[in-house]
Amino acid sequence: MNASPSLVDELMSQLQGAPMQQMAQQLGTDPQQMQSAVGAALPLLLGALGQNAAQPQGAADLLGALQRDHSAAVPQGLGGLGDLLGSVLGGAQGGGAGLGGSADILGHIFGGNQQRAEAGLGQATGLGGNAGNLLQMLAPIVMAFLASRVQSGGLDAGGLGQALGQERERAQAQGGLGGGLLGSLLDQDGDGQVGMGDLFKIGGAFLGGRR
Repeated sequence: MNASPSLVDELMSQLQGAPMQQMAQQLGTDPQQMQSAVGAALPLLLGALGQNAAQPQGAADLLGALQRDHSAAVPQGLGGLGDLLGSVLGGAQGGGAGLGGSADILGHIFGGNQQRAEAGLGQATGLGGNAGNLLQMLAPIVMAFLASRVQSGGLDAGGLGQALGQERERAQAQGGLGGGLLGSLLDQDGDGQVGMGDLFKIGGAFLGGRR
């Protein structure tokens, strides 16, 4: 597998402009604060996924979930992520994924550490209680982005696990808000393991009620 650029950097570049403004408007904050908050949230999400993919069978179960539940949401074209975000934000009124499905994804990513992750992000970025809402907006985008990478790169479970493992190591090495939050989350019990075990063995429930 090629040594790809940071997945966080790729996602950040795709979220510039309208998507970032849309999230800022939804949460009632300014684009500059949203930029900082997203810059911390993405390493946290991808790093936690990297930890999960390092578990026995974790990468294979994640790959199956991406192919089964998220490939239909893969963004097409430059406006794809914005369209997906609109679907997420409008899910409560329309037929989009909605924040309910996003909450399910977060539960599978963070397990019992979800509240700790949300609280840490809220405190570090000044978003407070809105940090959970931001993570719910970003979760389906991250999953669709990874599904796109799996499709375009022909990644198998090993390649996916390697890519996410590199992302986790990069986030922790670079530090900053995202890396610091990730390190605190992963080392909460002192052994460097998130301890989510059979996290991804939940089949089609990965995206809640979206069929």
